[in-house]
Amino acid sequence: MNAVHRGGAPVVVAGAGPAGLAAALALVRAGREVVVVEREAEVGGLARTVERGGYRFDLGGHRFFTRVPEVRALWEELLGPDMLVRQRRSRILFHGRYFDYPITARSALRGLGPLESARILASYLSAKVRPVRPEVTLADWLVNRFGARLFETFFRPYTEKVWGQPCETIGAQWAAQRIRGLSLRAAVADMIRRGSGGQRTLVTEFLYPRLGPGMLWDRMRERIVAAGQRVLTGHRVLAIRHREGAVHEVEVEGAVGRLVVPASHVVSTIPLRDLARALDPAPPDEVAAAAAGLRYRDFLVVALILDGPDPFPDTWLYLHDPGIRAGRVQNFRAWSPEMVPVPGRTCLGMEYFCTAGDETWSLPDAELIEVALSDLDALGIGALPRPAAGHVVRVREAYPVYDGDFVERVETVRRGLAPFANLQVAGRNGMHRYNNMDHSMLTGLLAARNVLGESHDLWAVNADEAYLEAS
Repeated sequence: MNAVHRGGAPVVVAGAGPAGLAAALALVRAGREVVVVEREAEVGGLARTVERGGYRFDLGGHRFFTRVPEVRALWEELLGPDMLVRQRRSRILFHGRYFDYPITARSALRGLGPLESARILASYLSAKVRPVRPEVTLADWLVNRFGARLFETFFRPYTEKVWGQPCETIGAQWAAQRIRGLSLRAAVADMIRRGSGGQRTLVTEFLYPRLGPGMLWDRMRERIVAAGQRVLTGHRVLAIRHREGAVHEVEVEGAVGRLVVPASHVVSTIPLRDLARALDPAPPDEVAAAAAGLRYRDFLVVALILDGPDPFPDTWLYLHDPGIRAGRVQNFRAWSPEMVPVPGRTCLGMEYFCTAGDETWSLPDAELIEVALSDLDALGIGALPRPAAGHVVRVREAYPVYDGDFVERVETVRRGLAPFANLQVAGRNGMHRYNNMDHSMLTGLLAARNVLGESHDLWAVNADEAYLEAS
């Protein structure tokens, strides 16, 4: 076991996703020594770009849109002319018909017909007269804003496919953070505004790197390493040791063995559950139990390389039919033409939300490719050839789950971590908070400033942001 001593104790950044890299780069630029620890072989976390045989695909799809000036400035500095301006086009494919996403009154009326639309309107009015109180679950939140009929038609099938549990067991806080501002009334008002020349309130244009988000993370990593600092990929955090209210070292493990890194500060973006588990000595029993109870949804993508033109122009389609196992399908050329290097071919990503170890996750790659092809056939988007190639990528702990008890559990863990003066959490998994990419990066930037002596409340980030950019 080796100990690292070089220029005093460095800041250890656990996790090299958007938040961790943002924190590390800001600290390096301020002259601090940094060690970044990442369990995967590549940086970027869920936002990384995977390359197979020259074809590139994004894990989950990541639009670059922000109202945070320092995040926008960082994107422009590091990517500049490599950023493409793209039009947002995402739709719902349901029973062979296309609907706007997020759902609008115009597309619902057109796709469902006058009779079903009348039923939806009646259901909505009923919800306005007799709303669910108190509003505790995701089902409550959606029914109150859309009525029970539209909830059952559009929202329940997809949401339960994504999260693998009934909407009645998901907290209303998820919707309040991710899709606030949307309702049937807002959708109708939006239709009227657009009919009279008004503007939509949703994000309709975004930036995207020409070779995918991985361009950004690679350049951040290059600058950290160029400054003489280390990014240890393929390493996981084993222990975060502390005494007298302060972390003093981090033990990590990689292919070449274990390494002990003295730490002046720790910025953790790894899952909050894993952070609590790594503390040595262990936290109080109630903190450990609360952290162990936090849940995550895993994810995999089957990238299919097909001969022929793109079967649809959207960046992605949401697949609401419960009989189709995939939750979304990406069209990577629609994100950037350079993601697909061979003319006359297309690259589609069939996305599956699952739990590590379950039936879907455990299928061999060859069988998953067959499942993806079967789902693609069931979409009814035209005859498609057998794939020239297929690739499967699995991602653990992709999304924090907002179940009924997560608020209390996170608060308990926060109280347990509060005494550590030199330990901060940042990012989506680090805070068990479903942030957009730009907000995750902002938490990393603010964490770095706190290390440098400022005082920022990272939990206030994205507490009341108004723009809508559901991903």
